[in-house]
Amino acid sequence: MVEKMTTRKVMSSLEQNITYMNTILPVDESFDIIRRDIEIGGKKSSFYFIDGFTKDDTMQKLMTSMMGINKYDMPEDATTFSQKFIPYVEVDILGDFDQVLRNVLSGVSCFFIEDYAACIAVDCRTYPARSVEEPDKDKSLRGSRDGFVETVVFNTALMRRRIRDPHLVMQMMDIGTSSRSDVVIAYMSDRVDKELLRTVTDRLNSIDVGDLRMNQQSLAEELFKRKWFNPFPKFKFTERPDTAAACLLEGKVVILVDNSPSAMILPTSIFDMIEEANDYYFPTVTNIYLKFSRALITIATVFATPLFLLFMLNPQWLPKAFEFVLIRDVQNIPLIYQLLILELSIDGLRLAAMNTPSMLSTPLSVIAGIVMGEFAVKSGWFNSEVMLYMAFVAVANYTQPNFELGYALKFMRLILLILTAAFNWTGFLIGCVIIIISLACNKTLSGRNYLNIKLN
Repeated sequence: MVEKMTTRKVMSSLEQNITYMNTILPVDESFDIIRRDIEIGGKKSSFYFIDGFTKDDTMQKLMTSMMGINKYDMPEDATTFSQKFIPYVEVDILGDFDQVLRNVLSGVSCFFIEDYAACIAVDCRTYPARSVEEPDKDKSLRGSRDGFVETVVFNTALMRRRIRDPHLVMQMMDIGTSSRSDVVIAYMSDRVDKELLRTVTDRLNSIDVGDLRMNQQSLAEELFKRKWFNPFPKFKFTERPDTAAACLLEGKVVILVDNSPSAMILPTSIFDMIEEANDYYFPTVTNIYLKFSRALITIATVFATPLFLLFMLNPQWLPKAFEFVLIRDVQNIPLIYQLLILELSIDGLRLAAMNTPSMLSTPLSVIAGIVMGEFAVKSGWFNSEVMLYMAFVAVANYTQPNFELGYALKFMRLILLILTAAFNWTGFLIGCVIIIISLACNKTLSGRNYLNIKLN
């Protein structure tokens, strides 16, 4: 097991440096931690790197170049050596072992030279990564079709390609005493809310955890320790670089975590959650229509079934023109239980679809959606009207892109259903008040209201 890293200084004795490195790093136990000893200018040297993280051709050329150095040309210090004999861009001089170990475990090649009281780090690493492709969730209709990947450097490059402005700042830090996960804070220095930036930076610097086990989700929980009963999301996630770049230009803060193919956007209101990047690729009228229809459908997912239940409890309130919505068939199971069972069943079908092999997902969806639905009505378990409204709710949930918001709205809908079934119209009004208070009292990470957010 790797011992805790220290701030011990690098020594001029090569043997002492090697002994200390071999004590901390499991060189003999781990096959992928490589130590390579060569002679440079008549002096002994030792390289440390991770197999699979290093560009082999680059390291081979560097070693070949170094092995040809004459001993009379060797400088007195590591800084001069790196300037004269290392023909590479990303080179750094490290003075303590904490930096050395952090770089080695991150994939940077580090080597010690006899009589040099410093370590030379050459960043010629390459991470195993998939190619940049369109994300499966955030589909693009007319915009660019590239998407974030699991390598944070690639993700920053995708945003830097879109914003060629010197005010674009990307700060790098590592979080987690064990994982040392790379976290990048991106913002426009001339547009960002300084108070928000200071809040986010202070909270990131104050995080003291062993590791980010679930990448961005673990980071989000550490950034904002919300109460368990608050289901509304505090962060917006996107896998599209154009969306992240647009948010940066609006003055927001974007957080990237290594090994995560999405970006966190702050601050976030509920209106940001139901917004989609594809809207901006259409004319203004179409853009407004899409936003309005999405907001209307999102509201309908919360109130559709509770209103239906309310009118079934009070059929005299229905105008004659809408009497066709009344259930004429026999209700073998009370209406509230039908709605609650279907709410649970839809989640069961959703979870089953996530774990179903792709080649079977289509036929199984047909069986579950059509066959089971039809026979559930014919067998008397459910009424056809209930199946219709629940099908609308299930499909309409996907009109807004945020998965977490969908479940928050679902919980609000369940509260409305239960209160309406228990207390009739009084319970419905109480449920509406609870929803309004939940939204109005909710705060973003910057402390502003969840319903109205101002950046600058």
